[in-house]
Amino acid sequence: MSTLITNIAELMTQDAEHRVLRDAAVVIEGERISWLGPAADAPAADEAVDAGGRALLPGWVDSHTHLIFAGDRTAEFEARMAGESYSAGGIAVTTGATRGTSDFDLTRLAMGRVAEAVSQGTTYLETKTGYGLDLENEARSARSASTVADEATYLGAHLVPAGMDAEDYTELVCGPMLDAVLPYVRWADVFCERGAFNEDQSRRVLQACKDAGLGLRVHGNQLGEGPGVRLAVEFGAASVDHVNYLAAADIDALAASWSGWDAAGGSGPRGTVATCLPACDLSTRQPLAPGRELLDAGVQLALASNCNPGTSYTSSMAFCVTTAVLQMRLSVHEAVRAATYGGALALGRESGNDVDGERAVGSIAVGHRADLHLLNAPSATHLAYRPGIPLTHAVWRAGIAQRVR
Repeated sequence: MSTLITNIAELMTQDAEHRVLRDAAVVIEGERISWLGPAADAPAADEAVDAGGRALLPGWVDSHTHLIFAGDRTAEFEARMAGESYSAGGIAVTTGATRGTSDFDLTRLAMGRVAEAVSQGTTYLETKTGYGLDLENEARSARSASTVADEATYLGAHLVPAGMDAEDYTELVCGPMLDAVLPYVRWADVFCERGAFNEDQSRRVLQACKDAGLGLRVHGNQLGEGPGVRLAVEFGAASVDHVNYLAAADIDALAASWSGWDAAGGSGPRGTVATCLPACDLSTRQPLAPGRELLDAGVQLALASNCNPGTSYTSSMAFCVTTAVLQMRLSVHEAVRAATYGGALALGRESGNDVDGERAVGSIAVGHRADLHLLNAPSATHLAYRPGIPLTHAVWRAGIAQRVR
């Protein structure tokens, strides 16, 4: 079955050539993109969709979420808005609610959050464990994550649970808990931050997970300068996320990690992506991550929602893009690229084709997965020009039209 999407006013490919096509068309065959180009040259297809002069983007790639949870933290949010500062300890509130929720309900809740994200244009997403914080509950969170998300990440090292010694818990995270989640996850993460895991503990977690064959990610430099970025680069982590407080040496290290990367061709040794989480920054009243400085230094950038119950209860990638443009001084094209191709790069899904069978996401090119986001606007600029307006008109995920609320 093939589908022609034609009469596209603006097609922002986010491919290696950064093309923006006018009066364009795209053909989907099965789950892949089989053709794109001028609408006048479009081949015939089994069915046609008239885009009506709207803009077409790659689907959002949300590379950092925490969807496996139960409970509510509005009281914490209200207290923070009243002036209390954020600390990592609020995670414990969610842990209690999550442990008391059945497997069925935990997965059902997460599936609802995924559906909400997809209806807003997100077509590929990662989610983490981290609200179980014991062997049994981290294992079942990992099972649930592997069911509802495209990418699952082990975050047993989210917080030391109440009543446990930090060293004993770190050993659990690096040993039996890791063994229990391995069948379900591709990535591992650690919250390297004051109030969570210190440098030595974070290093041990990263080494154990690397030895187990998992790709690495790091929560780092959210609440102050610290070792998170340095550890992420040292271990070759795919991304370091938050990055609110960066010393010049941190930016230099991230930039150096990309020194062998051919940004134009998308080839060469990959570095560590800096993932900015602007919705979280606003909710916690932290300074926004220095996205402009990172891009100017040559660092590859991603934007993600950080959807979680405590500090960023939103899956709106459009909101993140709008904030990046209005507050972080990114151009519209840069912000959209960070929320599509950048997220794919942070997940190691930016490349792939018909030959290897692992289709690329985050960009529109022949052979890539047909993840498409049609805006109810003639250009992507409207995402920032009309902040807060729901602009998602249609979504295709792996070639299948999705329900848009």
